[in-house]
Amino acid sequence: MQEEVRERTAPLVRLVRRHREPVVVQALRSAAAATVAYVIALRLSPEALPLTAPLTALLVVQVTLYATLTNGVRRVNAVVAGVLVAIAFSLLVGLTWWSLALLIVASLGVGHLVRVDEYVPEVAISAMLVLGVTTVGDTAWARVVETLIGAFVGLGCNLLLPPPVWVEEAGESIEGLARRLRRLMLRIGEEAAGRTPVEQAAARLHEARRLDHDIVEVDAALRQAEDSLRLNPRVREGLLHRVVLRTGLDTLEICTVVLRVLARTFTDLAKERDPQPLFPPETGQTVERLLSEIADAVVSFAVLVTTSVSLNADAAEARLSAELRQAAATRDKLAQLLLEQLQHDARQWQLHGAVLTEVNRIIDELDTEHRTRRLLEDLDRVSAEQRDRMPRLTRLRERLGVQDQLWRNRTGFGGRRS
Repeated sequence: MQEEVRERTAPLVRLVRRHREPVVVQALRSAAAATVAYVIALRLSPEALPLTAPLTALLVVQVTLYATLTNGVRRVNAVVAGVLVAIAFSLLVGLTWWSLALLIVASLGVGHLVRVDEYVPEVAISAMLVLGVTTVGDTAWARVVETLIGAFVGLGCNLLLPPPVWVEEAGESIEGLARRLRRLMLRIGEEAAGRTPVEQAAARLHEARRLDHDIVEVDAALRQAEDSLRLNPRVREGLLHRVVLRTGLDTLEICTVVLRVLARTFTDLAKERDPQPLFPPETGQTVERLLSEIADAVVSFAVLVTTSVSLNADAAEARLSAELRQAAATRDKLAQLLLEQLQHDARQWQLHGAVLTEVNRIIDELDTEHRTRRLLEDLDRVSAEQRDRMPRLTRLRERLGVQDQLWRNRTGFGGRRS
């Protein structure tokens, strides 16, 4: 019965989830901004069809408020420059195939002169689009008014209607990466408990290398979340949120690199011991149990840095600490077994030592005390950078008491947020 209900409601759930996707949100906000700009331009512009206003609004509106405010000035400059170039061509030559070529060259040159950086192509795009709708030279200057209307509406859209905060999506991406790490660790541990062919060990190494692509995707989701937190009036402690998520991803990235090195060690060990098992039976079972415990700790760590409720964060932290203590005990047992094996057979002792070194590194990276120190260090560093870059804004925030509240809460983990 429950399965039938889930199947029937699955389309609705997917629809509800899709309304928060960046593409959908951007489309709705862009359409709203363009419509408002067009309605205002109908009243203020002498043109019968003031299409430049909605066009400019479309070019200015961004997914996040921070992106709009930081990129808006350059984008507006690019659009205005393109409009002015188009006006000049409309007054002089109009639109022909050869004037279009000259328009593009001139627009790109002007874009570099006004220093709009990555928006240089938009100078030419704006010029072409505006020239296409500007056919009467006497009314071409009305496009400047329409451009300003569209620019102000595009900026105001994000100021009055702040875009969504993408922390939840970034958290899901981080947890997804942690679960992929866990699955790979479990497979490596299971295979280490028995005879592992070289080809199979090499396949696990390639899987570990492919995790780099997953990190790139998670990093993109996190950057979007960071942008959505900056200058967003709905977020009181955006700095803390950003640092918690960023340091969490950095830790998982280190664990991914160490896991890749561990897979490399197992591959080399398989080559050395083929056709024998990687470890004696008891040692292999201990390796499997240790990697299973570390894999669970990786997921608990991801849950800890992405959880949003203090009670849940406390439970996640307690679970992570317990799992790390158990993993440390299993690691000590593995070290003792490897030492006993070394006394009877000194072959591959370097690779065995490398296994211990790599699992130690992962356990240390996930340690809660290490996590707290790193979080505080990054908060200090980022806060100092902000004070140096924007001293007046920092002093204003301190007067309002925002900074004090941030420092009172910052010693907690990801879930300890007011």
